[in-house]
Amino acid sequence: MATAEPTFDRISHPVDMVEKMATVNSWTYERAGEDELTINVSGTWSEYHVSLNWREDLEALHLASAFDLKVPSIKLAEMYRLVANINEQLWLGHFDFWAQDGLLMYRQSLMLNGAEPTSKQCDALIYAALEACERYYQAFQYVVWAGKTAQEALSTTMFETEGQA
Repeated sequence: MATAEPTFDRISHPVDMVEKMATVNSWTYERAGEDELTINVSGTWSEYHVSLNWREDLEALHLASAFDLKVPSIKLAEMYRLVANINEQLWLGHFDFWAQDGLLMYRQSLMLNGAEPTSKQCDALIYAALEACERYYQAFQYVVWAGKTAQEALSTTMFETEGQA
């Protein structure tokens, strides 16, 4: 597959904008290179490791948010069912489970196609990832630790609570 040659001169680098966002939110981060940034964000259920990579050839900012979750081999089939069921519900992004690495992650990309990224777009990209991870984290845990089926685990995420007890 051929990729288009970028012809747009950017005013700002998309990863720079996300780095500013990390600074404003007091998130720890590491800039591995001009096109890479890794952010650690504490959520309610887990510490999320958010990696962002800029692909100049695609003019896309790719996000992958991972969290530690060791899945025993006996639970792999149910985990794959859960990931498939969750992905059917998502409007943005998707979850992947890489059994060989034992890595569960949420992935999404922001395609810019010659446009400059806005802070609202970068905010939306990151917050959509964090919201999905927070919403479904317990379902993943229910399959791994409580021995629930994918459907049982998913049913715990189907309602939203209001207020606090």
